[in-house]
Amino acid sequence: MASAATIARSNRDWRVWFGLASTVFWLWLGMLYIATVVGFRDFVSQPAESLGGFLEGAFAPLAFLWLVIGFFLQQRELRNNNEAIQAQYEQMRRQAESAEVQARAIRDNALHQQQETTLMVADRVYRQLGAVVGLLWMSSQYTDGGQATEEQVGDLWSRLGAGDPEAFARQFMSLYYRSEPAQAWDLFFATEVRTRHSSTILETFERLLGRIRECDPDGLIEEAVLGSGHGTVFQLIRDLKANPPPGRGDTRAGRE
Repeated sequence: MASAATIARSNRDWRVWFGLASTVFWLWLGMLYIATVVGFRDFVSQPAESLGGFLEGAFAPLAFLWLVIGFFLQQRELRNNNEAIQAQYEQMRRQAESAEVQARAIRDNALHQQQETTLMVADRVYRQLGAVVGLLWMSSQYTDGGQATEEQVGDLWSRLGAGDPEAFARQFMSLYYRSEPAQAWDLFFATEVRTRHSSTILETFERLLGRIRECDPDGLIEEAVLGSGHGTVFQLIRDLKANPPPGRGDTRAGRE
């Protein structure tokens, strides 16, 4: 279809019509010349050399005319082809941009799904950490001669079971900021039980942070997690373990 349209446009080109009209007019002049000057009977009786030379001279202008017309038509076709190639290039560029947008959307969707899965995992980890932090709190505030009452312990465990995984973590934050450095260290490392629970909190939270960093390019989720109650307790334990106060520091030994 494209070739037929191109031919139709070529046939409608004014150069073609000019060439046809010039050819007809030139042939008419030639016929008139033969009829009036030479005569058809004398013309056909001419020797082959003379006849060939006459025809060669007569058709040479027409050959040159159509050569020039063909040159301009070829230029026009080349221009049309260049325009078509440019249009194809623009179409391919738009398709490439569209493909890039689609690929980016697929990546964003995959990242969003990974973030949703990670947040679901984080919720379960928070529930697990809630119990571990609760046991660590009881070790320092109830079972080892602490001052917590049964009512307070029961209330905190009830809040934990009702969907508040950071109930014990907030208690630790309050205790830490009211304690001296040595007392704060004892909250987490004074006994083997506390050291074990603290190590569990560190390991679990580090693994959670590693999972979050895989799908959190801007760091917003990590900042939110570290700013939570469990995140604060994790940072307190990490800092105390790395920089124990004077007279403390053996987190491997302790007493029951």
